[in-house]
Parts: sequence; C-alpha cells; structure tokens
Amino acid sequence: MARIRRSPHFGDGVFQNPGGTARTRPSGSAREFAKIYFDREARLRRAPRGPVPVHATTLADLARPPATGLRLTWMGHSSVLAEIDGQRVLFDPVWGERCSPFSFAGPKRLHPVPVPLAALGPVDVVVISHDHYDHLDMPTIKALAGTDTVFAVPLGVGAHLEHWGVSAGRLRELDWHESTRVGGLTLTATPARHFCGRGLRNTQHTLWASWVVAGDEHRVYHSGDTGYFDGFRDIGAAHGPFDATMIQLGAYAEFWPDIHMTPAQAVQAHLDLQGGGPGGALLPIHWGTFNLAPHAWAEPGEWTKDAAEEAGQAAAFPRPGEPFEPAGELPVGPWWRAVSGPLAHPWRRPRGAEGMAETSKGDLDLAGER
Repeated sequence: MARIRRSPHFGDGVFQNPGGTARTRPSGSAREFAKIYFDREARLRRAPRGPVPVHATTLADLARPPATGLRLTWMGHSSVLAEIDGQRVLFDPVWGERCSPFSFAGPKRLHPVPVPLAALGPVDVVVISHDHYDHLDMPTIKALAGTDTVFAVPLGVGAHLEHWGVSAGRLRELDWHESTRVGGLTLTATPARHFCGRGLRNTQHTLWASWVVAGDEHRVYHSGDTGYFDGFRDIGAAHGPFDATMIQLGAYAEFWPDIHMTPAQAVQAHLDLQGGGPGGALLPIHWGTFNLAPHAWAEPGEWTKDAAEEAGQAAAFPRPGEPFEPAGELPVGPWWRAVSGPLAHPWRRPRGAEGMAETSKGDLDLAGER
C-alpha cells in the first residue's frame, strides 16, 4: 500500500486512468441493455454454431525453436505464449473453465483449451495485465505456483498471487513505465485505459497495464484490456516499433466505450504503436473464447480482417492453439465462418458505382459462402 500511495497514477484513493475518468459501468438505460443482451436471437449470435476448430498443438510444435527467433501461440481470449529470443513468456494465462468467482456459474468456455497447461513446458515469465477473472485465473496461477517461473504483474496485483502460493521473491510488481529484467528480456509495464477489481466493491487499489517485452532481437506488445487513447502513440515512440502486437478487440459495446476497443480502434492502436503506419504483425486477442458482450461471436475476427485489409496492415488469424512466426507466413484464413451466423460488414468503402452495388450486396455475408 505504501508503494501504491506513492504512485504518480494514484490519487483520491484510487488509481487514475490516462486521459481522465473512464466509465467502468454500463452507460445508458439498463432496460435497453437488458433488452439487447437477453434477446433470444442476439444470444444465439453470441455463440458459435458448432465446435470451434481448435488447433491440436503438440509437444513437438512447442519444443522446436522458432526459426526466426519469435513465435506466438494464441491459446484463446488474451492468453498467448510468446517465444522470444530464447525465452518463453506466457501472457494472461486462463486455463479455467469459467472466468468467474464461481465454478458453477459465469461465462463458460466456448472451446476447450488447446493444450494442457502441464504440456507447455518451462515458462520463464508469466505476465498478468490486470486482476479481472478473464485475465487472472486463480486455478491457473495455483498450478503455475508450483513451478519456478517468475511473475510480472501491475502494482498491487502481487497480493492476489502471494495469497495463492506464489512467493514474494518470484514477483516483479511494476507501476507504469517501470521495467524489470528476466533472463535476456526487459519487461515494461505501460499505461492502459481500463479498471480493476474482482468483486462488487471496486476499490481501484490494483493497477491495470499493457506490457512491452523486448529481447536482444525482437520486441512485442500486449495490450491487456484497454479503451483507445492517445497513449498508444507515446508507447510506440518510447518502445516501438514492434515485431508483433497482441491487441484487445473483443467484448466491446456502446455501453462501455472507454474501456474496450472495437476492431477499427484496435487496428488504429496498432498503427499508432508502429509510428503511424503499417508494420509488424497484429494478433487480435480477447475474442472467440468467452461470451462477454452483446456483439456476435465472430464479429471481432471478421471486422478486424476488414479493417486491417483497408489499412494495409498484416494481421494474423490463427485458430486457438496454432503457433505462427510473425516474420513468416501468417495464418489468415477466416476459420470462424464455418461455425458463425451471418456477419455484417458496416464500413466497407465502395469504389465507384459498381463497388457501391457490390458493397450493398455484400453487407451481410452468410458463414462459409465467401
């Protein structure tokens, strides 16, 4: 608490967001939100229509060193294994069945975990972005507490981990703009626009963060959860450009625009981080695994594909568990269409009269038809 109170980002008894106060509770009419969220047809759109095609990651996949020195494996939601310059970093590992304080209720997985936690092999450092249940999973942390991995966490989050069996000597607890060295990597906690809390009482006494991880040859960025803000340009100027970014772009809604990003905002955030133009590879995260918002299940993938193509930005769309190297051939196939309902394409820009007709016709594409 002494460190928390000394933080330049802590004021009036709580951690403060960059860019001013962010709305952390649904805005607008509760009746309108409930009408949208509990509508039967809307509920059906928020889940896949069949089994999600999970990649069967094997021990051989993970034991073979990446040819380029950097490999990412998206495990679903915001969980990513990054193998960077000979070190292994696991971001926001959530292997639990539900992101909830209860084992019997709350958002449940829409696909199985691609690989058992024990099969990952040694992990040099686990990075946590904040303490919400879909990013900080108690059963997963307890399992990892029995290993010798180091944990890099935002200021205040270490108390949760110590309570679950992680020794203080294995914690690296950072405020924004602070860095720590783990092996050959430098990990830096950078700002994000979000909030914290694991209960109804949100005390704002634990920090939320995005993370920069830099090795001798490569550097990556993980956004954690965040709304769009000007700070992406500052982070890019100080730490970029990046070989790959892992950007949150799911669970967005007009009811909470300050704390999560739409696909268009996420692509813009990536461009900001790269100095204003396309570069590196964008990996969309925070979608596909849990039903946390009113939008259609596959909408984040489809809309990000549109926005990235329009910006000329390379984006990777791996199936959960599918390893890829950002400097190599990216997985770009729209695998979600085979198990998705109809998806709108609201911002496709028409090119002349012919393009306008084409766009009008293509505004709603049935899964698998394109």
